[in-house]
Amino acid sequence: MGTPLGELDRARLRTIAASDRPLAPHECAERARRAAALIEPGRLDRSGLGEAVLLWRGEHSEAWLNLWWRPRDTGYHDHTGSCVGVHVIEGRAWNEPLTVGEPPEARVYGPGETFWFPGEGIHRMDHQAGAVTIHVYSPPIRAIGHYDLHEGQLRRSQGPPDQPSPPSAALYEALHPPAGADPGRPRRGGALSRHCRCDGGHTLFHGA
Repeated sequence: MGTPLGELDRARLRTIAASDRPLAPHECAERARRAAALIEPGRLDRSGLGEAVLLWRGEHSEAWLNLWWRPRDTGYHDHTGSCVGVHVIEGRAWNEPLTVGEPPEARVYGPGETFWFPGEGIHRMDHQAGAVTIHVYSPPIRAIGHYDLHEGQLRRSQGPPDQPSPPSAALYEALHPPAGADPGRPRRGGALSRHCRCDGGHTLFHGA
């Protein structure tokens, strides 16, 4: 049976987090799944835009409970070498690896589903309004690398691990041209388009 955040069993969280070495991606996913058993979505405070709650941070891993009451788009980003395992408790989340030479594909995950992503990967996530997810990173994130296009060139900007990352508006548009458009034609500005498989929308907030 889950509990509200203020009543979480910290001893059980420490047991879940325990490790004498960095975790593999699938081990992060397994710990995210186990930590999810401590959360009861029906008793969460759903006021405001949402928040990311630190569940633990140790030598080899850290875990965050993400509560997104509005749609969230992380933009394309990396975790500076930290792999991640994600478990969806409520709502839906989409994971889209950054690909070159292949059409982008965002895979959707629903309640009870878990996935992982390697530490050297670049991806973006969309979170449906009301999504509740747990993310376990190993080792703890040192920095977030954010990717976007500037005057047609791919740039990476590095930010602190706890700082929200914005959508990658120009890069998203370049990788998701409107139906019938010439993908080789340069485009300037314009609103952030919506991925055909993502109905959560896009905001200026990071979904970790």
